[in-house]
Amino acid sequence: MNNHKITKIVIAGGGTAGWMAAASLSKLLGKSFDITLVESDEIGTVGVGEAAIPTLTAFHRLLGINEQAFMKATHATFKLGISFENWKKGDDEYMHGFGRVGKECWAGEFQHFWLHGKQNNIDFGFEHYSPEIQAAKAEKFALAKGGLNYSYHLDASLYAKFLRTFAEAHGVKRIEGKIIDVAKDSKTGDIKSLQLANGNVIEGQLFIDCTGFVGLLIEKALHTGYEDWSHWLPCDSAVAVQTKSVSAPLPYTRSIARESGWQWRIPLQHRVGNGLVFCSKYLADDDAKTLLMNNIEGEPIKQPRVIKFKTGRRRKGWNKNCVALGLSSGFLEPLESTSIHLIMSGILRLIRLFPFEGISPSAVNEYNQQLTTELEHIRDFIILHYHATERADTPFWQYCKNMEIPDSLKQRLALFKETGRIFTAEGELFRVDSWAQVMLGQGVYPEQYHQIAAIMKPHELDKFLSDIRQTIDKAVANLPSHQSFLEQYCRSSR
Repeated sequence: MNNHKITKIVIAGGGTAGWMAAASLSKLLGKSFDITLVESDEIGTVGVGEAAIPTLTAFHRLLGINEQAFMKATHATFKLGISFENWKKGDDEYMHGFGRVGKECWAGEFQHFWLHGKQNNIDFGFEHYSPEIQAAKAEKFALAKGGLNYSYHLDASLYAKFLRTFAEAHGVKRIEGKIIDVAKDSKTGDIKSLQLANGNVIEGQLFIDCTGFVGLLIEKALHTGYEDWSHWLPCDSAVAVQTKSVSAPLPYTRSIARESGWQWRIPLQHRVGNGLVFCSKYLADDDAKTLLMNNIEGEPIKQPRVIKFKTGRRRKGWNKNCVALGLSSGFLEPLESTSIHLIMSGILRLIRLFPFEGISPSAVNEYNQQLTTELEHIRDFIILHYHATERADTPFWQYCKNMEIPDSLKQRLALFKETGRIFTAEGELFRVDSWAQVMLGQGVYPEQYHQIAAIMKPHELDKFLSDIRQTIDKAVANLPSHQSFLEQYCRSSR
């Protein structure tokens, strides 16, 4: 047990991770801490994580962040889900919408009632029972109590600036400088201080590593190790480019499967974020750039840039007196927009286990165990998209279709195929609704379903399902367009 009372926190690195940490710790832990953030103007951030999931709205409520101010500052739009195009056969489309699908009962979720309806010739797609998907397809949006579940598309660089202003107003001190060395205690191996290029030495008791893929503290200094998941998630590169908007922003992200990966389109108020995630074993960088540039709309704002990564995680997210957040803790590709969520959940987990009186092994172990479980659940969900495919038209898709998958995902797939059932652990990020949408969308179709759904007589089932559809259709018909709602709610100046 490290019995030194924690009063001085040092955050290494800015960007989304660093400033989310600074904003949260300064706001939620009170004024009894000296919090310093060190970042270098010389070192750019990745800054392409421009889509989030609904947990970010809860995070902002916790911090007391005004939604309209945040959206104006980051040129944000609303997001109701993700459209997956060409993932199943190469000429198909489905949507993973936020929120619940249909209605469920204690013994079985909605997919059982839907499957029973299909068997009784009630042939409406699963998406017809999701308010978020129907609103997204109609390009409509509004805020209402108990209304749509949503998140945002946002400018990640502007988000970091917005959070910096917030954090500095709550007492965070920013020091500009490039970290050139990390000093450790010769007895404990704990980090003592950061040496900057200008000669300054920044001492601390608890260090937060937000230095990106390099992991300057967690890896370079503490040699934590990395668990490589690239045999399950083979994409190792991305090329990104921004374009000027040519149409009203859609209230959803587009994920378009390509020959050796997938392309994203993320619409902000005045521009669109575009990128291609790909596997360099099957596609060269220059060819990836060409493929992306041939499949964008609007004039490019900047030259495309290539980013290299390795999917996986640090063997420990918390090692000694250092906690890694964001890219320094590991990387799961942005297919389900989980990057910002993982930063947020890491921060909140740290606050729940905060070592006020000193760092204890049990708290560190609990943090790492929870982090591992969370990452593995999300990892499996992302692997599902690649593996459950009927595509075999390229070497990349052949590999994904035939690769060995984790036993945990194998079991979940087998259970759904054989029984139509999905079980999720307490605290798991993606609910049954999400798993059902993606498995059905990718062509995983159950052989049977829970017979509690069959208790309904045919006319009762027909009314039950049609009432859900009609309620959704009526609600969506009364919504304003996404564009008009943005105009009056949070229009930002360029």
